[in-house]
Amino acid sequence: MATYEDFQKLDIRVGKIVEVKDFPEARNPSYKLRIDFGGEIGVKKSCAQLTQNYSKEDLMGKLVLGIVNFPPRQIGPAVSEVLTLGVPDDKGNCVLAVPDKDTEIGGKLY
Repeated sequence: MATYEDFQKLDIRVGKIVEVKDFPEARNPSYKLRIDFGGEIGVKKSCAQLTQNYSKEDLMGKLVLGIVNFPPRQIGPAVSEVLTLGVPDDKGNCVLAVPDKDTEIGGKLY
């Protein structure tokens, strides 16, 4: 069982998607994202399987939650620096976990 101390090790922050590109080399349909997490963390790259529920236009400027302190992960020819958080819909496709109000970019989940 995870402890509260385990949860505190995760650095989950609010970011704003500032760039969305197709990722045709991915095994499953995906986008390459650049997400701005504010001055302390900056802009980071993420690969996410979001094409079933979001267009590139839907994602631009969207606030999202991401884990910013995982090690980078190689996804095909790209490197994902953060894990963009989401939950499955009724078909198993990703729905983003997002703040329900405008909030400060870089704000830490607690």
